[in-house]
Parts: sequence; structure tokens; C-alpha cells
Amino acid sequence: MVENAKKLKKEKLRLRDALCVELQQQYSCSITEQLLQMDLLLQAATVFVYVDFRSEVKTRSLIQQMQGLGIKVIVPVTLLRERDLLPVQITSLKDDLSPGYASILEPVEAIRDTNCVSPESIDIIILPGSVFDECGGRMGYGGGFYDRFVSQKAPQAHRIGICYELQLVTKAPLQDHDERMDMIVTEKRIIKALR
Repeated sequence: MVENAKKLKKEKLRLRDALCVELQQQYSCSITEQLLQMDLLLQAATVFVYVDFRSEVKTRSLIQQMQGLGIKVIVPVTLLRERDLLPVQITSLKDDLSPGYASILEPVEAIRDTNCVSPESIDIIILPGSVFDECGGRMGYGGGFYDRFVSQKAPQAHRIGICYELQLVTKAPLQDHDERMDMIVTEKRIIKALR
């Protein structure tokens, strides 16, 4: 089972990496548009979202547009030693982020204490992943950071997985620690799952 999961992740990430930059942009725009038409998102006070890295669904335009709508945007700092995520509010993509763990953009040291938010205040968490399935299953990248955060720190938050359609399978070989999503959004559709 674990071997199958590893193979599937590797294959889906290979396909994602092979998408040309233009298509990544186009699909990401479509996903952003769908998210911004959801009442659930528009009514949220606080949204936790990752900052895209490499071939992930692009989130920077989404971040800026949510901020323009008055939504409080929280992005993670990866705490490697604690194997945890620190939720920090940002107000500017340009000024508040710098490369952190694995060169992923994360909130700068200077704002981490003052802008750290309580995970209980988060309404929605928008998650990346390697593989998603049509039942709301999500496979991450192997560290378990998001699984732990959503299950232990912010279980109240509505979970939205975003991915390209090519990352979807009918049923993923999930492990016990893999947390389920409430919804998955691709460039083609919105899947409402039952968690």
C-alpha cells in the first residue's frame, strides 16, 4: 500500500511538473475564479492559504484578491523541528515574505510574533497536495505538516484542496493520517466531499 502511494505521488507530481507554465497559469486562474465565486469564501473572515512553490496551483493572485475583499490572509511558516505550521497574517506579498524552508516563500521573521494568529480563528484552509481523489481524499508531500495542522490545531476550518485535474484519481490509497477535504477545486470542477 505504501509503495503504491509513493509511486502514485511521484507520477502525479511528474505530470504536474510537466505542465507548461502557460497552462499552470491558465488553470490556476480558473481555480482562483471559482474560489472567488463561492459564498463560503466571500463570507470568510480569515483564510489560511499556502504560497505556491514550483508547479503548485498558483495562489498569489488569489491572496491579493482576497486581501482586496477585506479577508484576513494567513500563510504558513514551516517549523521543521516542531513538525508544525505557524499561521501568520500577511498584508503584502512583496514586503511580508521571504524564502524559508526549501526556498518556499513564508512570512519574514520580523512579523511572526506580532502577526501570528490563533488557529481557532481560521475559517478556511486552502491546501496543496500531490494527489486528490473524488471522495475528498488528499495525499500531501510526505511531511504530514498540513494533516497535523488541520486535525489538531484547526479542526473547525473548512478544508479546500486545490489541484490540477491531472492530480485527481477516483480513489487514492490513503493512509490513516491523511486528512480529508470538504471540497476540491480543479480548473474544471468543484467536488463537494463528505468528510
